[in-house]
Amino acid sequence: MTDNNSENKELQSNTILSYAKDLPNLCSLSGLACTIIAIYCSITGLYAAAMIGMIWAVAFDWADGLIARRMKGRTGDDRVFGGQLDVLIDIVSYGVTPAILLMSYGNFELIYLPGAFLMVAASALRLSYFSTFGLAGGTSYTGLALDNNSIILVAVFLLEGTISQSAFSVVLYVSSIGLAALNVSQIKTPKLSGNPINVFILAAYTLIITALYSWQLI
Repeated sequence: MTDNNSENKELQSNTILSYAKDLPNLCSLSGLACTIIAIYCSITGLYAAAMIGMIWAVAFDWADGLIARRMKGRTGDDRVFGGQLDVLIDIVSYGVTPAILLMSYGNFELIYLPGAFLMVAASALRLSYFSTFGLAGGTSYTGLALDNNSIILVAVFLLEGTISQSAFSVVLYVSSIGLAALNVSQIKTPKLSGNPINVFILAAYTLIITALYSWQLI
């Protein structure tokens, strides 16, 4: 009987692509598209465009959770799938992308490889810890939430061009290692994305960052 129930459940399960039509997942995938653009622009040296892609990835990441909480009729499977998709995209957006940015700005010299590894490793550890233990006390993250990596780095990158390239390379390296350390630390940080006020603040920040770096591109 158990085998028959398992078989029926498997036959009734949704297809993989059916979850791509879910609006929160569409937001997540839009954020992933921004991340891919950021990676491409980092590799090709279009750093201003990379910063725009990175901050919009955060905006879409926050939007998917906000939309998911307000949507009605989503099943438990929808929520689990969306959560897993969000985690997988997070490691690319907030771990791999900053790591590639660091290596690219350092002309892919070997000395930047340890820093890149530490950023990705810290992201993997941070997300695995969160997936296992969730929010501390139901309200706070343990360690700096990964989206802060991009939020902070796009601000740090505004210094690029105001100091020498070698000096900024040091600033970027130190900032990246510092963020990785905070990601895996035991500090408690509030869950910012669930607060509508914080969402409006991020929206304003995203538009300001986009305008500043768009001006650089022009």
